[in-house]
Order: sequence, then structure tokens, then C-alpha cells
Amino acid sequence: MLTEARNRTGCWGMVAGELMTDNPHSIREDASLDNAIAFLIDRGFRAAPVIDESGRPVGVISQSDIVVHDREEVSGRMHDFYGAERLEAEPGPAGSPPRDVRVSDLMTPVVFQVPPDAPFSRVLEEMVTLNVHRLFVVSDEGILVGVITALDVLRRLYEEARREPAEWMAGAK
Repeated sequence: MLTEARNRTGCWGMVAGELMTDNPHSIREDASLDNAIAFLIDRGFRAAPVIDESGRPVGVISQSDIVVHDREEVSGRMHDFYGAERLEAEPGPAGSPPRDVRVSDLMTPVVFQVPPDAPFSRVLEEMVTLNVHRLFVVSDEGILVGVITALDVLRRLYEEARREPAEWMAGAK
């Protein structure tokens, strides 16, 4: 079991601002679907924060959001192909270009966030309680300043375990 003194050292004494990746890549809410796909794929991201004109986070766009959108689009075309009623509210003429889809149309409009001074224990609690892989770090002014992923947390725990393996192993028994 970790002692009270241990809780204040190592990663347990860290705050969100020390764990986060500074200045995370983000995408604007008015970006096109094509831009979002290129952004995520080219950078190897599974998801990214969506920001408004002033840099405030307004949601998250993920590869899953895009796949769901594509599935709905294909499903709508298949219904049309078989002569059934289209799934779209306002179908366009055959051969018309697809609707102008923006990131704001697809994103999850929720931002799970913590302030830069949130303790490590709160970061863990939020990620586990909310069942999320990432938390965004937002300044008092509401500006996105960083991101903490589950992998960031695991790296810190791993680094600490490597520095003091005997203590970690004793605590695991």
C-alpha cells in the first residue's frame, strides 16, 4: 500500500500540466470531412480536439465518428438503390454531390477536461469514471493548452516503477 508520503512523490505528486502534451494538434469545427480524415490519418491520431475560432474546445472528432458517418451514408445509398425510401431527410437528385459535411456535424460535442493544476489522482479518477482515453487540459480562460492520454498516464507509471521497482513489487503483493 502506498504511504501518505509516497502519495506526494513521483507521478502521484504531479499535476495535469506536468502530464500533458503541450499545444496539442486540434482541428477547427468548420473544417471539412476530407480535411478531418487527412488530419487524423496523416498524423496517426485516433481522435483530436475540435476548437472554435477562439481556440476553445467544443468537442472531439474521432475515426469512429467518421466510420459511423460513412456507414450511415452507405446505408442511405443502398436503400435508394433498392428503391426504398431514402434515409436522408432531403434527398438530392441522383448523381448530386454529397452534402458539405463539416467536423461540427460529426464530432462528439462533449469535452472532458481538467485544469492544469488538477492532481494526478483526479486525472486518473476522471479517465476511469468517464471511461475515456484522453482528457483535455483547459486554462482558466477556457483555452485548450494540452491533452493527457491513457498512454501518457501509463508511461509515467511505468517510468516510476522502473525507478523504484522494489517498492512497486512490494506493493503488488
